Amino acid sequence: MDDRPSNLRAREPRTAPPAVRRPLWRRALWPLIGVLVVAALAWVVLRPHPQPVRTGRFALSGAMPVVTATAQKGDMPVTLNALGTVTPLATVTVQTQVAGQLTEVGFQEGQEVTKGDFLAQIDPRLYQAALDQAQGTLQRDEGILAEAKMDLARYQKLAQQNSIARQQAEDQVYVVQQGEGTVNLDKAAVETAKVNLGYTRITSPVTGRVGLRLVDPGNYVQVGNATASATASSIGTATGIAVITQMKPMSVIFSLPEDNLPAVLKRVGADAKLQVTAFDRSGQTKLATGVLETLDNQIDPTTGMLRYRAIFDNNDEMLYPNQFVNVQLLLDTMTGATVIPTAAIQRGAPGTFVYLLKPDDTVTVQKVTLGPGDGQDVAVTAGLAPGAEVVVDGADKLREGAKVRPVKPTAPSPSATAPAAAPGQSPSSPATDPPQGQQNEAAAKQKHHHRSEQ
Repeated sequence: MDDRPSNLRAREPRTAPPAVRRPLWRRALWPLIGVLVVAALAWVVLRPHPQPVRTGRFALSGAMPVVTATAQKGDMPVTLNALGTVTPLATVTVQTQVAGQLTEVGFQEGQEVTKGDFLAQIDPRLYQAALDQAQGTLQRDEGILAEAKMDLARYQKLAQQNSIARQQAEDQVYVVQQGEGTVNLDKAAVETAKVNLGYTRITSPVTGRVGLRLVDPGNYVQVGNATASATASSIGTATGIAVITQMKPMSVIFSLPEDNLPAVLKRVGADAKLQVTAFDRSGQTKLATGVLETLDNQIDPTTGMLRYRAIFDNNDEMLYPNQFVNVQLLLDTMTGATVIPTAAIQRGAPGTFVYLLKPDDTVTVQKVTLGPGDGQDVAVTAGLAPGAEVVVDGADKLREGAKVRPVKPTAPSPSATAPAAAPGQSPSSPATDPPQGQQNEAAAKQKHHHRSEQ
């Protein structure tokens, strides 16, 4: 035990424990780990990140396939489209003009008849008897008149000889006049009886087609009794016997806005025969071709529309009364116009434009001014020349300078001179595209957008 004071023991230096030497590999381990951590962080930060897939209008995936078409030089019809109704030039309800029993019907339902053809027969016996009676009365009164005239001549001669009173001769003059009046009444009665007898034989007043039969033989038909019931076997004039409709020629009545009136009047004033084409309800099937006949004399103030009438030969009877049709009025023809498909027309910030294909297979935005269109093609009045290649499908994916891969359509674009296939739309104008082209373009865009989302 150390008996030295504690203060002496504190002053003595303490001896350090012997140092323990670590292995060399352990001393290099931590720096190596630090270098690896720094390298890993640098790789995470500096490594190339994959670009997100960009879809839609600005998707960049190399050259994009597009369908193109070539601007053609051709004729573009200037047309006005409207809705119309087939209206016969004559529709007649054949009605009886005398009362009696219907004894015979001389037509078949749907038969083509000519003016004056026999249609029906009413029992004529009563009217024949009335005629015989009127003729007998006339014959009697003519005899009385002849006797009065003979007496007048005799009295005048005797009066000159002062054999009778002058008053008697003068009175006989008025007796003769009364007789003449009676004879005239009898003649009128005879004519009336003849007319009534003629009415018992009913003939066609116009040339046309007979509709369904409205009354059968054996019924009692009469004039002016529209409330007669069928149970009483009585047919009034409100029903008629048959309806005859003129089928050839046929007219179509349609309406156009008053804004189109000056252009139409200009052409009509120049004695131009404006062609009118009628299409079916779908606007795809051509029914007939005719000419503009006339226009109404006043505009409807409630709608601002003016009615027009077109005439069609209708030899094949494709136009039927009261049929709904689409009408296309050919107002003029623009010759030598630059024509492109309506699907190529785009609208955006630049206005109305097309994507023009350049020789290096890139596209550029080209502003254009539109003229009239026919639903499939549209004329370009400024901004494009014949021979230029424009994008008609896939334009929703493009932008200025985009690289493209042109693909020609499988079927050629309809010619500019081909007839319009979709009338019944709004009239074509220099400032608007035909609605049919807009519908096709919108459908293509919607389809592509749906694919991009998937």
